[in-house]
Amino acid sequence: MSQVITRKGEVLQDPPFIKKLLGDTRFGWLWLLPRLWLGWQWIDASSHKITSAGWMQTGESLKSFWAAQLASKAIGYDWYRSFLQGMMDAQAYTWFAKVVAIGELAVGVALILGAFTGIAAFFGGFMNWNFMMAGSASVSPLYFVIAVGLILAWKVSGYIGADFFLLRWIGTPWRNPVVKVPATTPAGSQVPATAMPSVASGK
Repeated sequence: MSQVITRKGEVLQDPPFIKKLLGDTRFGWLWLLPRLWLGWQWIDASSHKITSAGWMQTGESLKSFWAAQLASKAIGYDWYRSFLQGMMDAQAYTWFAKVVAIGELAVGVALILGAFTGIAAFFGGFMNWNFMMAGSASVSPLYFVIAVGLILAWKVSGYIGADFFLLRWIGTPWRNPVVKVPATTPAGSQVPATAMPSVASGK
């Protein structure tokens, strides 16, 4: 992996505090409270949708939201307005409303449990992004910022939770070279001569 090197030949490093904040398991406790709070907000947001016919059957609730946003000048980008209009014309609200309601619940439960926290926070943040693009900011900016933090700290943001086990059992889909921790030797012992590299031969 290439690195950014200054004109003085120094490799640019991340600030030590940021590296600890995003990757040190001791900071798992710091991420616990915002994770639980955000998870509960998603569960609370989905609670009235899951039991509503306008969301789970007809989709009329989502249709009304789209129609109101399309009628206003709140949408800042024409391409997103065209996207919403296309969804309206295709009557996608009849099934997409269920996706929103169930998606909010799934994100909330995953965050509460700390299960695949980075993935859950990504989908939560993606929903917030869509709400903001549709011109309805409300609480979405705050939720989005917290979601970004949980994504960046994905290795430790769910450490006090199910990710403590999941990340060890499942790992990640990408495959990096395996780094083996060298075996420690008792104090005072010496590594066998056969295991020492030869300076003369360069081996």
